[in-house]
Amino acid sequence: MSTAEQTKNSQYFIELEEKHGAHNYHPLPVVLDKGEGVFVWDVEGKKYYDFLSAYSAVNQGHSHPKIVEALVNQAKKLALTSRAFHNSVLGEYEKKITALFGFDKVLPMNSGAEAVETAVKLARKWSYEVKGIAENAAKIIVCENNFHGRTTTIVSFSNDPDANKNYGPFTPGFIKIPYNDLAALEEILKNDAQNIAAFLVEPIQGEAGVYVPDDHFLKNASELCKKYNVLFIADEVQTGIARTGKLIACYHEEVQPDILILGKALSGGMYPVSAVLANDEIMNVIKPGQHGSTFGGNPIACAVAIAALDVVADENLSERAEELGQLFRAEIQKLIEKSDLITKVRGKGLLNAILINDTPESSTAWNLCLQLKENGLLAKPTHGNIIRLAPPLIITEEQLLDCVKIIEKTILEYKR
Repeated sequence: MSTAEQTKNSQYFIELEEKHGAHNYHPLPVVLDKGEGVFVWDVEGKKYYDFLSAYSAVNQGHSHPKIVEALVNQAKKLALTSRAFHNSVLGEYEKKITALFGFDKVLPMNSGAEAVETAVKLARKWSYEVKGIAENAAKIIVCENNFHGRTTTIVSFSNDPDANKNYGPFTPGFIKIPYNDLAALEEILKNDAQNIAAFLVEPIQGEAGVYVPDDHFLKNASELCKKYNVLFIADEVQTGIARTGKLIACYHEEVQPDILILGKALSGGMYPVSAVLANDEIMNVIKPGQHGSTFGGNPIACAVAIAALDVVADENLSERAEELGQLFRAEIQKLIEKSDLITKVRGKGLLNAILINDTPESSTAWNLCLQLKENGLLAKPTHGNIIRLAPPLIITEEQLLDCVKIIEKTILEYKR
């Protein structure tokens, strides 16, 4: 090994990013070089359990062989045509995903934020051309503490100052209500339904700290939307594709959204793939030239998504997430009884969070994540004193219990 190669340790790569990259992230000080299944390795060769799964994009595990094979084979054959032409994979993907989720049509995009933007545009266009709202008068109801992406329109309806401070002027047309507040939703619908296009909601607020709404909130909200002829849009970019113990989190309450937004694990984390699904009455308002993406629906994306969805079904990942999620929360609850450092565990399936007994301004959760890293498990705080815990869904019971031991050891040995 040359001297130059010997110097390329974690610190070398961290300093490279610090010097040449924008400082829009504050990552944990670990430089990952390899991933397989539930594990990742850093450049020094240390092995870790991945308990973030790239914000729930790697539900099928790192480098799943079936998804890798689909990616490589399609890349060798045809990568991109743009939508100026048909390709031989897009229709097969569209048929599969619409049948699986029960919709007439899908509009393929790349990132989660693009898919949310697409859903917003689709809902507005429907509201003008089908519902009959006066031009430029349509409003969309959203929830406080939401996270739907980082575009200018999306941060326009964020109440996180880190997301929107000094990015104005903002896009109008959004009404914020408290999350999990049916009365607030009904009040607005009752008073102004004629101008409301849609209600956009995360079935579980992931970035906000894995906030799970009350039982029947989604069902009742969906029924209110139907009553007032307002579209119910579910942003399942993070909660979808088996993460919460169902194929989408809405299925816990047997809710079929009017518009469904998917991303992240739709590709198993292998490639940027997102999708917006709706029935013909809604989707057909978009005509040629009115919306699109050069990369949306490209052959690699379609092949990868087909394989990723096959893995979810073939390996029963929804059922596994449901079963292991219950086990995980039960085990963490036992830990809460041993330590006052954790006050609560919450979540569904294998999307969970622990609430650290300190203020959001404290560094306790960050320091705990640093110690978890030292002990072989990678997780990240959100909103200061909350640690999100979301392993790949292929994790075994034995591996999960091993991770519980790591978390317990870290918590019990932590010195404030």
